[in-house]
Amino acid sequence: MFLADPSWGSQQLRFSILSNTRNIHCFSYLDLHDLRNCSLVCKRWYCFLNDENNDVWRLHCIRKLAEEALKSDLLSSVPTYKAKLRAFYHAWNPNDCSRNVYIKPNGFTLHRNPVAQSTDAARGKIGFRHGRHAWEFIWEGPLGTVAVIGIATKEAPLQCHGYVALLGSDEQSWGWNLVDNHLLHNGDSQGNYPLLNNAPKYQVGERIRVILDCDDNTLSFEKNYEFLGVAFRGLPDRKLYPSVSAVYGNTEVSMVYLGPPLDG
Repeated sequence: MFLADPSWGSQQLRFSILSNTRNIHCFSYLDLHDLRNCSLVCKRWYCFLNDENNDVWRLHCIRKLAEEALKSDLLSSVPTYKAKLRAFYHAWNPNDCSRNVYIKPNGFTLHRNPVAQSTDAARGKIGFRHGRHAWEFIWEGPLGTVAVIGIATKEAPLQCHGYVALLGSDEQSWGWNLVDNHLLHNGDSQGNYPLLNNAPKYQVGERIRVILDCDDNTLSFEKNYEFLGVAFRGLPDRKLYPSVSAVYGNTEVSMVYLGPPLDG
């Protein structure tokens, strides 16, 4: 195997899979951990795998992502194949959502079934405790009376009786209710957000960008590329997951992980 052994001699390194373009596809059969190891073997492999639009990442995308997702505008904010693949691995977790929610075949969109007197939530596959991270929420159906986006720990509940702001209902979650523009945590309103006079309400289909700064322990939001200010400060040193809670039957919410936020 050619899996990354830094002790290889220079002649062996030169005999890399890059010497034959047909063998480039061998990289596409390795898992992500092995690809990372390969990128440490030599400069040529590092430069090749650092190209986020090459055939390796394209083939991984074709194998992992639904054609519907690749061809739609849903992933327009992540233009490279590697970024699309990363977004897929950070998307909604089908094993970490309410029983009244299912993840659609595209892998990025949840659908809430029309169940009366129930509030239902979902979390992303990967939580964050270090670094800075950004993702987008797109609410693609009616908001209903309560529609909350934000973050939660693994201990936050995923379903409850009635139509309530489940995300933000306890000390394990922090949310922004898009219906009334209120911030919610520990069952209490933390004030209006954003702090603007006559702040416009969310329009179905708009992209809300969420920015979690685990180094500064803050959560912020952007809409239409406008920074809306810091929503929550003093977040705990715990793993926090992208989360949403909904009450409206047949509503759908997509989540696309973007990576580290761009400053400026």
